[in-house]
Amino acid sequence: MNKTLLSVCLAVSTFYTMNSAYAIDAKYRAKLERSGCTQVSALQGCDVNKSKAENSKAGFGTDKRIISNTYAGKWIAKNSNSEQTVSNILVDNKENVWVNGQKVKSKRSDGGLIFKKGFISYKLEGDPTQQDKSYWTDSDAKTSGPIVRK
Repeated sequence: MNKTLLSVCLAVSTFYTMNSAYAIDAKYRAKLERSGCTQVSALQGCDVNKSKAENSKAGFGTDKRIISNTYAGKWIAKNSNSEQTVSNILVDNKENVWVNGQKVKSKRSDGGLIFKKGFISYKLEGDPTQQDKSYWTDSDAKTSGPIVRK
């Protein structure tokens, strides 16, 4: 009976000792939140004494995929001949697309973002060096033209 009680007490005290060893100090946690660092990024060089903006410039504390979405923004589809606006396009960071205020389905294909509204198909190029090659095509009127970032 004493051996069982002793081993239970030893197990409980070991459990509490182990758990408290992994807790972080409240002041350190506040520094992590202010700096935008995590415990892992702090070990990789994120400075907990700097601000989120300073660490963001150094490449820490932000999700680069969200910031570097090459499709996000406002685009204008223009007629090649008359330079008139065919469509106003809005793409958010999650690659949701609106054409003239109406949401449309989009997908990535062949290095670009493809979507369609009515008879008009659109392709936005993902590579920033190729964005001047973004275009639209009207299958009914057999016309096409460039899409430019606004």
